[in-house]
Formats: sequence, C-alpha cells, structure tokens
Amino acid sequence: MHSGKYIFAQLIEFLPQKYFQRLVIKYEGDKYVKHFTCWNQLLVMMFGQLSNRDSLRDLTNTISAHTNKTYHLGFSKNVSRSNLSKVNERRESKIFEDFAYHMIGIARKKRISKDFEIEGQVYAFDSTTIDLCLNVFWWAKFRHTKAGIKMHTLFDVEMQIPTFIHITEAKVHDVNAMDIIPYETGAYYIFDRGYYDLKRLYHINKISAYFVIREKSGLNYKVIKDNDTNHNWGGILSDQLIQLTGYASAKKYPDELRRVVFYAETLNRTFVYLTNNVEISAEQIALLYKYRWQVELFFKWIKQHLKIKSFWGTTESAVRIQIFTAITAYCMVAIVEHDLGLHRSTYEVLRILSASLLDKTPIKELFTNEIADVVEDGQLTLIFF
Repeated sequence: MHSGKYIFAQLIEFLPQKYFQRLVIKYEGDKYVKHFTCWNQLLVMMFGQLSNRDSLRDLTNTISAHTNKTYHLGFSKNVSRSNLSKVNERRESKIFEDFAYHMIGIARKKRISKDFEIEGQVYAFDSTTIDLCLNVFWWAKFRHTKAGIKMHTLFDVEMQIPTFIHITEAKVHDVNAMDIIPYETGAYYIFDRGYYDLKRLYHINKISAYFVIREKSGLNYKVIKDNDTNHNWGGILSDQLIQLTGYASAKKYPDELRRVVFYAETLNRTFVYLTNNVEISAEQIALLYKYRWQVELFFKWIKQHLKIKSFWGTTESAVRIQIFTAITAYCMVAIVEHDLGLHRSTYEVLRILSASLLDKTPIKELFTNEIADVVEDGQLTLIFF
C-alpha cells in the first residue's frame, strides 16, 4: 500500500501558505481564534469545491466520515456545519479575495499559450448573473421576486486565467463595470454589445489601448476609406474606416473607427465589429472577437464544476468567500497542470483529481496512463490503459 500523502495534501503544497498567513495577520483574521483558523477554513472550502459538494451539510458530513484523516488533510478537529457557517459569515472576505488575486498572478506567469501572434495582452470582459433566493439573500435584491449578484470578469485569453473580478448586485448595469477595469496601454479588450458605450470606449482609445466590440444597429456614420479585402481571410466582407455622424455619438467618439464585416459560414450569420485598431488585419479582428467566447466558457465551467451556484452561507461575506475560494481552486489546478507538465485541460485535471482526493497516489501518476474516451449507449466511459 502506498504510504505517501493524500492527493489533497499534495495539492495544497502548491498554495503559498506564508503569503496567506500574512494576509490573515493584516486583516486580523485569527484574532481570538484557538482552533478553526482561516487556513483551516480555506482548506475545508477548497476540499468542498474540488470534491463537488452540493451543500454545507454534504461537505461537513463527508469530512465527518473521514475524521481519522482530517489532521493529514490540514483540517481542524472542529469542522462542524455550525462552525463553518459561522466563520463564513463573520470573517473578513478580503483575506480570500487578496489571496485569490495572488494565485491569479502566479498562474498568469506560468501559463502562456498563443494560438496566434499579436503584440499586447488580450482580454475578454463580460459578466455572469448568479440567481439567489430573495428571502434568504435579502441584501442582493434584484427584482421584486428574486435576488442575484453579478460576477464581472476580465479574462486573459492567452493564459486562460481570470485576472480581475468585480462582484456587484445583479441590478448594476454591465457598462458601469467598465469604469473599474484596470486598463493597460497597448492591450486589447473584447466586449459584447452589452458594453456599447461610446464615451467609455473613447476612454480606452485615449489611453492607447484597443477594443473590439459588436456594432449596434442603427449606427449613423460615413465611410472615410474602404480597405482592400481581397488578400484577407474568406469571411471578411468589408473593412472600412468610418466617422460617426450622429450628433451625440460624434461628440462622445470624435475620432475615426474601423468597421469590419465578417460572415461566419458555419453559423450562417454576419457580424459587424468596431475597433480603434487600424494596424492588425481584418482577419485578426474577427479572431479576437471569436476568442471572447472563452470568458463564456469559463463562466459555464466554473458554475458547473466549482460550487458558486449553490452557496454555503447567506451573508455577503460568505458569498464572496465562496466565489474567491472557487477562483483560488481554479488557479491552483492550472498551476498544478503547468508545474507537473500534465498537458491536459484544466477541466480534465479537475475531473480526475476530484475523484482521487483521498488516494495516496502521487499526482503525476494519475496522468501517466493514456485515457481513451469510449461512447457506449450515449454515455462516455473512461478507459485507462
């Protein structure tokens, strides 16, 4: 029998505990605490995320079933539903938020992959709404009969890592979140039509950054120049420099814009993009917008495979702690994949790890065998050989 560490214990070695403890001291998170520390809380929450627990009761019952292992997993002996619920509601969420951003920084330095070369960082910005029960989450009132929060996310397309997360009430309009984006000179920012605000887009232009956004219908403009599209990718229908002619729109965005019309044959749809970049090709403009869907895939992935859709606490602090713990878990898995050279997607790594958290196999051995995907009667079967 292998006598090494549990898989979960091996995973937490990728977390910078000393940095976390500095945050705990900064925010006095362990003041008057004797047993269930902030570090214990983080590990228990991450265990729940990675093992895909459905509720606080499910999480604590699972831990109770393995009480002889809690010391080796880094948990306190006092892991009860009431205890965990209490610390989630009362402790400072900034500890977990700052730690998540630190993990984001580590992951970004490690994971760099480009499908096409373009100078400058490429970010996709979007939000996802998480519906909540109004009777329980009264502080997040959205409509008369429901509550909700929005997770505004700036996603690094090249590195597949969220770099900035802003949590607001669901009633906050998406364009307002554009004001707090940490813009970088020379970077590209990709938005969908929900962020069409000419004044805010002109701000991006003034700081020498670039944007790509879908055009809204009814735009008034005049064509300054028609660029040659014969040498471009087959889907490019037109590439123009335009000047806005509407009184209000011209006042908000007085400079020239580039208008690219692209036909997606596979979807049988035509897309019209606006950008302030006149240097890169029309093909690259279309590709940039295509990569905006990666933030949508991230939202879908993190809702399905990390628990932020069903919360384990009802206060704002508890919700924020769970969201930033989910981001920490995502970044940790990305770091593990890089450092161990697993050459798998983050989802594949998480799927295998989640089924093996209490095994004592070295992590890399879980991924040394080839995996064949076999479909039988409409179901996916994994065969290791």
